Formats: sequence, structure tokens, C-alpha cells
Amino acid sequence: MKLRPPRPIDLIDVLSLPTFIGTMIWESRVLAKRNLGDIDDLADATEAELSDPSLPADPLVPVGYEPRDTKASLTMLAGNIAVNLAFAGAIGGLNRFVFNRRIANLQVSKWSLPTAMLAWDFLYYWDHRWMHEVRLLWANHVTHHSSERYNLSTALRQPWSGFLTSWVFLPMPLIGLPARHVAKAGQLNLLYQYWIHTEAIDRLPKPVEAVFNTPSHHRAHHGVNPQYLDKNYGGILIIWDKLFGTFEPEVRRVKYGLTKNIDTFNPIRIGYHEFIDIARDVRRTRSWRNRFGFVFGRPGWQPVDRSNATPTAAVA
Repeated sequence: MKLRPPRPIDLIDVLSLPTFIGTMIWESRVLAKRNLGDIDDLADATEAELSDPSLPADPLVPVGYEPRDTKASLTMLAGNIAVNLAFAGAIGGLNRFVFNRRIANLQVSKWSLPTAMLAWDFLYYWDHRWMHEVRLLWANHVTHHSSERYNLSTALRQPWSGFLTSWVFLPMPLIGLPARHVAKAGQLNLLYQYWIHTEAIDRLPKPVEAVFNTPSHHRAHHGVNPQYLDKNYGGILIIWDKLFGTFEPEVRRVKYGLTKNIDTFNPIRIGYHEFIDIARDVRRTRSWRNRFGFVFGRPGWQPVDRSNATPTAAVA
């Protein structure tokens, strides 16, 4: 079986764009009818107030849209599409190289796409988790967390360096999953995650919340509340978080953004500020161990001897 390179853009991608526009208009109108909060409402909240588990669950208080924030998110999407198209050939070539050395040969069947989707979702969990645990990878993913608002446009605030973790999904061609099903699994996984970036939908029925990633679970993931940091990495399924100990339910009202917000709508700054901070930290230290830590340590990592370096990482 010969592996065919996936098409960078297909009909679903084309239809997605008007769908995004239509649903964002719908969401903005829904939220406009509600009593909205403000991103500064929780600015002075203490860690205890943001995370006290003894209090009843907070009501959902949306913060809505802000034109400059939405424009920045849409600009990041445009850049993401351009970068993905530029790297599509290289990533496709790498996948073909691995597929030609596959250790199994899963034929096309009615089960190959569901298998690919389950495999992608499992690998996505680790991809997402590592992007929160390794600063170099976080420098790519921090783009998505940089908004202090949470709406459907936030889902489109996509990074420009996604190629840094494309290797995470190489086990799929390695076990012989058909190329078009691998590509389709990635596409559908990403599209599923679009609708969960909203405050227009509150908690869903318990059976749904128990198995699937939902707006409630993903709102918590975008929070900088102490108990929400580095939680709820799942794509379609939330069961991976429950299996690997990273699940946290939404209880306290979510404070969105970064622990150290960048306060800008400049797309270049949004896309590359953490890479610049890494380079600055590496340049300021004379220790190769510290340089390694600044690049591959956790976001916010600091050397034991702080006299030789001043870290600047912002974490979510």
C-alpha cells in the first residue's frame, strides 16, 4: 500500500471558515443578552478565593468579546494557515518516510478511521501536555492561552510554530494507519475543539461531561486559577485526563490568560514573545546547565543559582 500525501486544504476546511464566522456572530449575540463580567473582576482575587474547594460552584459569568482581541485571534489563524501550508510538504515527507518503514500494515477498513481518531486523540493528550511541560514547546502553545477572554475566536488563536510537535503523531504512520485517515483524524480533532471555546454553553449532562471534553472542562484548562494550571489536556475525550491524573472540574469562576499577561494585541508579539524570552534567558546565563533548563525545563523554571540569570517566562 502506497502512502499518499494528505491534501493541505479540503472541502471541510473551506466550509469551516463561514461556519466560524456564523457561529461567532451567534455567540456574540447570545452573550450580549447576558450580564457580562469584566476581565478585571478577578484581578485582585487571592489564590484562596480563586481555588477554595469548600465554596459552592460559581455561576458562569461570561466576559464576552473585545474587537481588538478578536482581530488578533483571527490574524493568528491566518498566520497559522500560511505556516501550515508552507510546512505541509516537509511534514508529509516525514510521514511518508516513517510509513515506508512501518512495523504493521493496517488496511483501509470501516475501523481504520475510528482507530485513527482514537490514536490521534490519545497522542494529542500527550502533545498538549508536553506543550505545557517543556518551555520550548510552551513557547509555541502560549499563543493560544494569551487571550484574557474566552470565546469562539479564542479557538482560532493558533500558533505559528506547530511543526515543533509534529513528530508526536509519527506512531500513526509507523503502525500503518492510512495517510488520509491520519489527516482526517487530525482535522476532525481540531474542529471538535472549536465549539468548546465558549461561555455561551454551561455544563452539559453528567454522562457527556464524564467522557467528552466540554466547554466547562476546557474553560478550566484556560484558567490561571491555581487548581486549573496544567489540567484538562484532552482533545475530544476527557478520559485521558482522568486516567493520567490531570483532570480538574470547573468549580471556581475562571480567570483566563497567563500568570503573567503580555498585554498586547500585536500578532508578532503574541506569536513569538516566549521564544524571545527564552533567547534572552539563555544569553543572560553563563551555565550550560541553566541554558538547557531555560529551553527544555518547565515554563517558569529557575536555576538554583539565580545570580547568573533572570528568567522571564510567562506560564498559564
